[in-house]
Amino acid sequence: MVLYSFLLLLGVSLAGGMESGIIGGKEAKRHSRPYMASIQTDKSHTCGGMLIREDYVLTAAHCLNNNVYSDQNLIEVVLGAHNINKMENNQQRIPVMKYIKHPKSERNNKKDYSFDIMLLKLKDKAKLNKFVNVMRLPKKIKKTRPNVKCSIAGWGSKSPKGVQASDVLQEVKLKLQENSKCKEMWQQYFNSETMICSVSDGKHAFCKGDSGSPLICNTIPQGIASYTFDGNCTNTKYPQVYVKISYFLPWIKKTIG
Repeated sequence: MVLYSFLLLLGVSLAGGMESGIIGGKEAKRHSRPYMASIQTDKSHTCGGMLIREDYVLTAAHCLNNNVYSDQNLIEVVLGAHNINKMENNQQRIPVMKYIKHPKSERNNKKDYSFDIMLLKLKDKAKLNKFVNVMRLPKKIKKTRPNVKCSIAGWGSKSPKGVQASDVLQEVKLKLQENSKCKEMWQQYFNSETMICSVSDGKHAFCKGDSGSPLICNTIPQGIASYTFDGNCTNTKYPQVYVKISYFLPWIKKTIG
């Protein structure tokens, strides 16, 4: 089955593909998204994330592959950045003390992207200011509506092989897709209860390195970038998929206390 073969590749190259991380977007206004986090291993950007408390960052579970990043002391979060390849005065680089994947993100040694969500406990609290600030989560579980305009930002890769991250934060506007359309295309790999997806117009998309970044709709974070069609982020047939943040509110609140 063609779809199944593509899903097998997701674990290797999630959100992988085209010439830049954010497709069809533009450079974000400097520090207009003070909640954005660059998750780095050995000083290299791997995923996006969102500061939800002074000591916690929310991201995607697949961003931490235990087979590759077994030493969590190598994992750091960079806050307050615009250009992640410059030593900007407002940047805060904080080591990750503990990573907490959703308990259902892996079952029987297999990833379940229906629960592709993770919390990173920071070693030190972030110092909040105009460059670094927390993003408020949705207050309750709410059904998302199709065609709502949203946006996502990230430092995703600039090369087809995903070797180099974008220097500066990029952003793009996207529209939510009907869950029924997502389910129709992704079949059993899309869980309508825990996931949402965006319209695949072939021009606007997130790509490799943008996984874990928040999808913002009407100033509220609704999703976390999870996966897209492997090898072609702007594929017009398969919608891009996010885990639905509001569904995981009870788990998040219980975990961070």
